Amino acid sequence: MKVRALYEALFALEDVRQVLRETTPDHTLTEQQRTVVLKALERVREALTVLEEWKSGDAPPIQSAPGIVARSAEEEYVSVQPIQRGGVLPPEARKTLTAYCDGYSVCDYCLPPFRLDRIRRPNLMEFHRELAEFLGMDEARLFPGARRCFQAVMSSLVKPGDTVLVDSLSHYTVYLAAEQAGARVVEVPNTGYPEYRIDPEAYGEKADEVERETGKPPVLAVLSHVDYKVGNLHDAKRVSETLKDREIPLLLNCAYTAGVMPVNGRELGADFLAASGHKSFASPAPSGILAVREEWADRVFRESRFREGKEVELLGCTLMGGVAVAMMASLPHVKERVERWPEEVEKARWLVSELERIGRSKQLGVKPKQHTLICMEFPDFHEVSKKHKRRGYFLYEELRRRGVFGLQPGLTLHVKLNTYGLNWRQVRHVAGAFKDVAEKYRIPVS
Repeated sequence: MKVRALYEALFALEDVRQVLRETTPDHTLTEQQRTVVLKALERVREALTVLEEWKSGDAPPIQSAPGIVARSAEEEYVSVQPIQRGGVLPPEARKTLTAYCDGYSVCDYCLPPFRLDRIRRPNLMEFHRELAEFLGMDEARLFPGARRCFQAVMSSLVKPGDTVLVDSLSHYTVYLAAEQAGARVVEVPNTGYPEYRIDPEAYGEKADEVERETGKPPVLAVLSHVDYKVGNLHDAKRVSETLKDREIPLLLNCAYTAGVMPVNGRELGADFLAASGHKSFASPAPSGILAVREEWADRVFRESRFREGKEVELLGCTLMGGVAVAMMASLPHVKERVERWPEEVEKARWLVSELERIGRSKQLGVKPKQHTLICMEFPDFHEVSKKHKRRGYFLYEELRRRGVFGLQPGLTLHVKLNTYGLNWRQVRHVAGAFKDVAEKYRIPVS
């Protein structure tokens, strides 16, 4: 009821907003428009009654448009969805997104050379400068996701037949970006189950191996600062030192780190830093940041020969509307929250310790956890799924009934979750929900 009432009020106010738009500049109302406004305000008053009295109970979900049910995962559940926790927007960003929801909304005051990073109202020019400084780099640009950042770097540096080194836990989009550029991809191995650790020295060994085979070194190396598979924090500084001796630039994939924990690209030795707004910068999708060292800026952000001032790899502009300005609204929140990183890791470690009390379960990846992205192995839940009428969906459904949302439906053996941004009460609730499900199916809990 509370969630429906909230959306009723918000949607009713949007109806009033539409009337304001239809009646500019003097806002003179027709009788029909006056009726729309009065009915909308009555819906707001009814919704406020529910919220003022904080009424409980079930209510049918509300639709924002025909066939589109309003999303309420964050309002109704403790969400541990692994790719969403770092992208949850603060109130400032949600309000800004509402205000700038129209397509080219940030382009009201765009002047020659008509570039996103030159707009001063809202001050996206200063925002770009602030981003580069925050990430410890020299230049920054907004992209629609980290994957487009990989693409921009690859297309700038790599020619068909060149070799690119990637860690064997890399996201698939790294491979696609390399493939599009015509690169030969060579993987740096990991230690395998259960730690999946990557040895920084292996980058140097693979680079030398490539040079012996092809007669020239790799033109680029890519490292997942934290990988998406088991959530290991890899030693970027040692990797960069190994590569520096061989004059191989490093693209650091910070999709799971920049924006949730302190990251300084220059201190880590990165030449290029790719960040994800929607994964880790409390921003709407699709959004990302490419930050580069000064010596590479002219190459990656090269200007067009045909359209003065336009940057080729960005195809002119990237995030033209509410996404860009919502990112800007989130930055103060992001700067503040990275200072609380030690406590975020502490919560993740505590949850792991509680989940490992369930039967034969264990955390995959390096221990103790250095990041909030967790991959658990649950052999006992998996055994239950083999005999359960709902098969692998049973765990997702049992947890959802207990107010925990975000596990991949259908998976029971290897389960990923993320505690970032949850408070201690919520983390304890997650642990209790898992234990409650285990006890229901007679899985021992120590």
